[in-house]
Amino acid sequence: MTTVPKIGVRDALLGVCVALTWGMGIVFAKAAITHFPPILLMSIRFAITALALVWWVKPPVGQLKMLGLIAFISAAMQYSFTYTGLKGLDASAAALIVQLEVPFLTLCGMVALKEKTSLRKWLGIGIAFFGVWKISGTPHIAAAWISVLMVIGGAAVWAVGQVMIRQLHDIDGLTVIAWVAVWAAPQLLVMSLTFETGHVEAITSATWVVWGAAFYMGLVMTALGYGIWYTLIRRNPVGQVAPFLLLLPLFSVAGAVIFLGESLSLQVMIGGAIVLAGVAIIMFDKNA
Repeated sequence: MTTVPKIGVRDALLGVCVALTWGMGIVFAKAAITHFPPILLMSIRFAITALALVWWVKPPVGQLKMLGLIAFISAAMQYSFTYTGLKGLDASAAALIVQLEVPFLTLCGMVALKEKTSLRKWLGIGIAFFGVWKISGTPHIAAAWISVLMVIGGAAVWAVGQVMIRQLHDIDGLTVIAWVAVWAAPQLLVMSLTFETGHVEAITSATWVVWGAAFYMGLVMTALGYGIWYTLIRRNPVGQVAPFLLLLPLFSVAGAVIFLGESLSLQVMIGGAIVLAGVAIIMFDKNA
């Protein structure tokens, strides 16, 4: 029997850094969208990512059209849904609801890629959705049900985009990030100009804190975070790296409480624990 080597201390620390980087991103975004229209903010975010990365990777000739479609689904549509929904929710609640990305990815894999699943994964999917239902029953969150549905929709669209990315061949992760950003920035700008207002005022009156949040999301959360993530999954089995993502909502919740002054009701905490339990069951399943 071949023994799978355990993840090293350095890579474990990098896994924690990825969860921290991504988890704090939603906190920075919540702070920024009090000033910026959310879709415009995402356009600026991906413009920053594209300008930082595109010079270091070769154009993926032959796959640019596919990357444009992936960008539209996994970035333009997904972030428009997720961050417009975030505008109407606490960052802590949104961070827990968005964990439905994992169940949706499992379902998309079953439908699109004909991946086998197990009763344990089905149980995890059901538990995760029950947890979100529990969170959504909180009175102030139930009143923002459109925002909840938008965040759930963003999670579903993200999963579709990830399945599409898995269909790409002979292209590394950094190139995918760079060229998705190149496509996503103008796509998001068009969507912002179509559905949002107040662009000029938002840009001209933005403080250094708002611009700092935009650069954090473009450089640290996206360029650096995904760069580390793809390095980890190239060096280690995905099953050993994926559990670090369970830390992501914990960092988001802690950041929202510390920096945004949010407070969690008992029902949200219970629902969040149920969601994470369901996601953990899916991630740690080895029978599918």
